[in-house]
Amino acid sequence: MKNKTIIIAEAGVNHNGSLSLAKKLIKAASRAGADYVKFQTYDVDSMIRKNTKLTIYQKKNLKKNLTQYDILKKYKLRNNWYESLILYSKKNNIKLISSPFDIKSIQLIKKFNFDYIKIPSGEINNLPYLKVLAKQKKKLILSTGMSTLSEVKNAIRVLRSKGLKKNNLYVLHCHSDYPSKPENLNLKAIGLLERKIGLNVGYSDHSVGIEAPIIAVAYGAKIIEKHITLNKNYYGPDHRASLEPQEFKTMVDSIRITEKMIGTSLKTPSKIELKNRKLVRKSIVAFKDIKKGEKFSTNNITTKRPAYGKSPMLYDLYLEKKAKKNYFKDDFI
Repeated sequence: MKNKTIIIAEAGVNHNGSLSLAKKLIKAASRAGADYVKFQTYDVDSMIRKNTKLTIYQKKNLKKNLTQYDILKKYKLRNNWYESLILYSKKNNIKLISSPFDIKSIQLIKKFNFDYIKIPSGEINNLPYLKVLAKQKKKLILSTGMSTLSEVKNAIRVLRSKGLKKNNLYVLHCHSDYPSKPENLNLKAIGLLERKIGLNVGYSDHSVGIEAPIIAVAYGAKIIEKHITLNKNYYGPDHRASLEPQEFKTMVDSIRITEKMIGTSLKTPSKIELKNRKLVRKSIVAFKDIKKGEKFSTNNITTKRPAYGKSPMLYDLYLEKKAKKNYFKDDFI
């Protein structure tokens, strides 16, 4: 299919620090039809101060008196798991990619030669990070949650100034709350970003359900990212804003149908419409028997299906003209 939407199953930290669960997420993402499964890579001490408070959504979802440091340390994907996860992804016919959250993690995943590296929303104004990542000469996906258009443009400027090619950069509209309320999604920003920055734009969704990603594709999103979990009731910061495997599959199937529906920006009849058109449009016909030499009038001509005769748009031109032959009722004029 041309212009197929790239669908990323965001496993994130939904593995809950378990290699076994991480593999189950990979298999679930593959069976659901995702193109990629993504995990988060970070070095806790490089990423965050130990006393950093939980975000509002983390407090709501975790309901414990913890710090971000505590949570991230608990749910960290172990560095020595990557080789195993990459092999397992290949076995399940899905590709693995990652979001590095610090410079140390950028260096770590460099050797894996992922198709894409995603820049998390929180790093959009991290100048040292952006400069290092741009030099990797990889395809980058920039997430823009919590950002203004000006901040998005600044991040793009930094990445491009360090040699990143325009066609190697994708930008995701995003709302950073887990789960996000429908009224906060602002999906029209997808079109705005596409117009203002001239890059391929996608959407990273944190809302409940599958509606927003489908609408985003209709708005022009070229990439869709959505969290996947095996069970929304698992303990953790992101499970509530995730889709379970069957829901994820339904989303993927719906997106593939939506792609077919979008079509082109041209308003023109399809092949089947052209066949139907003759049968449902009308022609000018005799309303009753008309004798040769009799004037056509609103009393003796009308319009009826099918459209094998003169177009009804010519109706007024025939009024007051004289019939050149005899017509029986319903004859084409």
